[in-house]
Formats: sequence, C-alpha cells, structure tokens
Amino acid sequence: QVQLVESGGGLVQAGGSLRLSCAASGRTFSNNAMGWFRQAPGKEREFVAAIGRSTTPINYADSVKGRFTISRDNAENTVYLQMNSLKPEETAVYYCAARLASYGNNLARMSYDYSYWGQGTQVTVSS
Repeated sequence: QVQLVESGGGLVQAGGSLRLSCAASGRTFSNNAMGWFRQAPGKEREFVAAIGRSTTPINYADSVKGRFTISRDNAENTVYLQMNSLKPEETAVYYCAARLASYGNNLARMSYDYSYWGQGTQVTVSS
C-alpha cells in the first residue's frame, strides 16, 4: 500500500514556475514507478510525466517537454515535478500516482495503469 500527498501548488503568472512535491508513505517507495497527471475543469485527466524506480527511465507528454522536469528522491520518499514557463491552459489539479511494484520499472501514460493516487494540488496560471 502506498499513500501519496501532493503539495506545492498555487497561483502563478504565465511564464512563471512552480515545483510540486509528492510525499509517499511506505517502505517500498523505491519499488514503484511514479507519474504526474493533471485534470482541468470539464476535461479528462491527462498524463504529464512518469519516472521509473530510480532516475530513469523518464517520459513526458509532448506538451510539457523542455519545460517540466520529473525527479525523485527515494531516500526522502518524494517525487517532484518542476514546472517552468507555465501557461494559463495548464491550470488544473495536479495528481501524483504510483504503479504497483509488480510492474517494475515500466512507465505508463494511462491513468488506469496506476493504482495509487494522491488527493491533488491546485495549480492556477494567470494570464
């Protein structure tokens, strides 16, 4: 069982930056591939980024490549999402998620491939 708690959301102007954190409980955090998703009002949840059990592999949605960076610190049981050059259309609730350890280092881009979810953190980008 993995419990996830996101933090770091807030209000930022377009072009600004935010760093989201996702703190995980459980001794086996390093066994889980992790992902970040976001959901805007009235829209489906969409994939943002994923990271394997260590620092690789890493996968990004095309829309955030070059601006967002996913990373993790297994000693701190935390995964991060550094977001730069934010755009108003990226206003959403951002969620972190964990895959079952049985999937090993395999990354996934679909929400149904993740078994554990945080409660989300609101990111609002003003124009």
